[in-house]
Amino acid sequence: MKKKPNIIVAAFVFTVAILLLGYFSFGIWTSLIFSSGFLGGFLLWLFLPSVSTFEGIRWPYWIAFFLFLLHRVEEKVMDFFDRLAEITGTRKPEILSFSVIALVILSVGAWLLIPLLMKRGYAFGSYLAWTFFAAMGITELAHFVFPFFTDEVYGYFPGMVSVVLLAPVAWWGMYRLSKGQ
Repeated sequence: MKKKPNIIVAAFVFTVAILLLGYFSFGIWTSLIFSSGFLGGFLLWLFLPSVSTFEGIRWPYWIAFFLFLLHRVEEKVMDFFDRLAEITGTRKPEILSFSVIALVILSVGAWLLIPLLMKRGYAFGSYLAWTFFAAMGITELAHFVFPFFTDEVYGYFPGMVSVVLLAPVAWWGMYRLSKGQ
């Protein structure tokens, strides 16, 4: 998939939009954490040669997406956003705020379009696949760093258990993307 200048600009604008929505939803610290997935995914897509098709990433994509849903359940049940608010010193976001709803629709909605876009050969689909796998395989590793910012002995932080499964599957996806499989 050739990356045309207008697609690169669109991917960059989308990345910036996600990061701004992250900032308005969660504050600067969480937005910076987000940047490893979206900005990192953008840079990986931009600089690594990749001619991947959806067939090449189908299994890591669907497994990672299922594990992502389980991860979100773990975060919800274990009050991840309350704990994150404690360590970042920011407020817990209003789940029904415009910025949170827009963030979910743009990020998760776009990730759901990956199969369709990649099957049609759109480079933007490959960009989204990179952001998805980078977010799941890099950003989510922050769950192992968060305990260092608490007053407790290093231990479980909400979301940590499911990341043990999610991150390696995302790494598999990034590997397949980087090899053009």
